[in-house]
Amino acid sequence: MENPNQIFENDHYNEDLPFQAALSSENLLLNVPNELAGMRLDAALAKMLPDYSRSRITTWIKDGLVLCNNQEASPKDKLIGGEELHIQIQQSDENQAFEPELMDLDIVFEDDAVIVLNKPAGLVVHPAAGNWTGTLLNGLLAHCPELSQVPRAGIVHRLDKDTSGLMVVAKTLPVQNHLVQQLQNRSVKRIYRAVADGVVPFDGKIETLIGRDPHNRLKMAVVKFGGKEAITHVKVLERYQSHSYIECSLETGRTHQIRVHMREARHPLAGDLVYGNPRHVCSQPVKDAVKKLARQALHAYRLSFVHPKSDQSVSFEAPIPDDMYYLLSVLRLESGLDSSLSKEIEWANEFADDEDDWNEDDYDVEVMYVRD
Repeated sequence: MENPNQIFENDHYNEDLPFQAALSSENLLLNVPNELAGMRLDAALAKMLPDYSRSRITTWIKDGLVLCNNQEASPKDKLIGGEELHIQIQQSDENQAFEPELMDLDIVFEDDAVIVLNKPAGLVVHPAAGNWTGTLLNGLLAHCPELSQVPRAGIVHRLDKDTSGLMVVAKTLPVQNHLVQQLQNRSVKRIYRAVADGVVPFDGKIETLIGRDPHNRLKMAVVKFGGKEAITHVKVLERYQSHSYIECSLETGRTHQIRVHMREARHPLAGDLVYGNPRHVCSQPVKDAVKKLARQALHAYRLSFVHPKSDQSVSFEAPIPDDMYYLLSVLRLESGLDSSLSKEIEWANEFADDEDDWNEDDYDVEVMYVRD
């Protein structure tokens, strides 16, 4: 964290400002520097306490938790410099966002540079509104305290809360930068397994622009203008009566990319509460299995990247979790297939031995769905 006494150097403030602020204490006593004369109280405090948002500071003032020369004040009050401010810090849930929390993490691989882990469904990756604690970031800080010195505790990419599977975490800033560059130049290979509604007819590539849904800002959508390039390669592993077992390889990493692309291809993921089709026609046993899944049927199955220290390509796999395994067993049984997932093992072995299995020349068709 930056030196709290060295505030906004680019705004011509410096560490000689005549106040001291112990940001970890619950009560602060500050003297307003002359350089802030003429500013509103809320704006001045935001300058003096950059670790707190202006909106939170404004709430403190309105709640009578900020005294100016021992008098309650208004956020709009103008300062002349030299005032004495008493602030009673009110801790919020945000303060717990970067607190270590013991957590049973499924570590697939770890050395002095990276951590590769298998994230369970239901675990939020990064703190945000409504999820300030109990996130993967909290668990990583407990597992490896040194990550407190790395932005976002070393997290370089995310999985949705209800998507399971592999993630890589950097243990140092240089390693984090190296992995981010790999993501940007698309040398990181991420392969997902999923169950999609309907019978996906063929393998192919989905290439669109993805941006915020203009009708619902909480969702993503395929857009004609203003979005970011998104490319997903799809292979069909098995077809059932009402669903398909597919494998998706990402060239890009847009928010909700696979979920949005499969919906746009009219084969949304089974169990997807945001982008799925709750009225998809299927048998009652399958409906019950999808309901039991209680999430989108999506798992980050394989992760490959160049190790930042050795410069060697490394690859990791995480087996299909039990909830998806159960859904696949029901689908196979209904379709008269072996429910033991023997083909799952065959496909895993085949792809493990094929470094070029995502070459576009391998596809039956080049484009599965492309929006002009």
